[in-house]
Amino acid sequence: MIVGAGQAGLSIGHELAQAGTEHVVLEKGRVGQSWRHRWNSFCLVIPNWTVRLPGAPYSGADRDGFMARDEIVAHLAEYATNLRATPVREGVEVTRVDTDPNGGFRLATSAGPLRARRLVLASGGYQKPHRPPGWTTLPDSLAILDAEDYTSPGALPPGGVLIVGSGQTGCQIAEELTESGRHVHLACGRAPWIPRRIEGRDIISWLVEDTPFFVAKVSDLPDPGMRLLANPQCSGRDGGHDLNYRTLQALGVTLTGHFLGAQDGVAHFADDLPSSVAFGDVRYTEIGSLLTSCLTGRGQRTPRLPPPPPFAAEAVTELALGGVGAVVFTSGYRPDFASWVGFPDAFDAMGFPIQTNGSSTVVPGLHFMGVHWQRNRQSATFLGVAEDASVLAERLATE
Repeated sequence: MIVGAGQAGLSIGHELAQAGTEHVVLEKGRVGQSWRHRWNSFCLVIPNWTVRLPGAPYSGADRDGFMARDEIVAHLAEYATNLRATPVREGVEVTRVDTDPNGGFRLATSAGPLRARRLVLASGGYQKPHRPPGWTTLPDSLAILDAEDYTSPGALPPGGVLIVGSGQTGCQIAEELTESGRHVHLACGRAPWIPRRIEGRDIISWLVEDTPFFVAKVSDLPDPGMRLLANPQCSGRDGGHDLNYRTLQALGVTLTGHFLGAQDGVAHFADDLPSSVAFGDVRYTEIGSLLTSCLTGRGQRTPRLPPPPPFAAEAVTELALGGVGAVVFTSGYRPDFASWVGFPDAFDAMGFPIQTNGSSTVVPGLHFMGVHWQRNRQSATFLGVAEDASVLAERLATE
């Protein structure tokens, strides 16, 4: 049994169907539900050619473009329709998973209890929005929402907007709101950034085809906690362009340090914006060094990656909230398996499954798909889902 009908659940369904393994996919909403929750103007940050669902790689005309939200949903819905050997039951929410005394697993669902001998949880890499502790000090008069609840500038109350979190999502929403005429404050943290293109070629093409960047494993990271690091700042909107602290500052966004909390109608921020910018610049430089190392080692010409431009900004440590209409938290998501899966020992201190290639090393018969860093950096993305599904299906065939 597979829980979740996004790209991960559908991909492992395809592989199991190819192997002749009986299975069913349960989805609490509709196929591609998590994509349906993105804001109206959302689009991919990685090019369309990276959409590599097993048996159905992207075949459209705009390979170097970036699919919009509704196109992504339609792509997944069509894929699910074509998976005739994979039954998908929409509208079935799994609320609890426990062991079955008779073997396998017992599932409590909105459609009644179900049993499964083997179980694949493909409910998404991150399921729970994260907010920093200080959020509870914000005035009740403010509209406070997470990124998944943001739809468009017009849906927010009048006034300025404070965005807390500066990964891809925070930067993209800050750009959209500013272009709509809103005054935006962006509370920044440590986030890497990358150029959209180098010498006219998309950065993702450089990284996928010329470096091992996307196949790096957790063991390659200096600290496993870096799995929670924001994705590199960049945008696929309007054909793709650079999007980072400097472009946002030039657009008119007020950048601050990380959000500390609020008191007496005033939001407070740390004086750490320069160090956050410096952190991103180091990651940018590391990308250039990686390209140089890989291409030079093969005797190929290396592209020119200019050094980061100078950065200067006034220290903004306070914001009177009287003119602010909404606060949008885009400070990332965390795994939430432990709240509905009755095997606490199957997850590490950060909530990630303890697994190898998608198979739990703690609970026999329990498997995962779409987990961030499941096998490598590209796991849980359209780029790596087919390979992960193939590896996991091979394991399932031997159980």
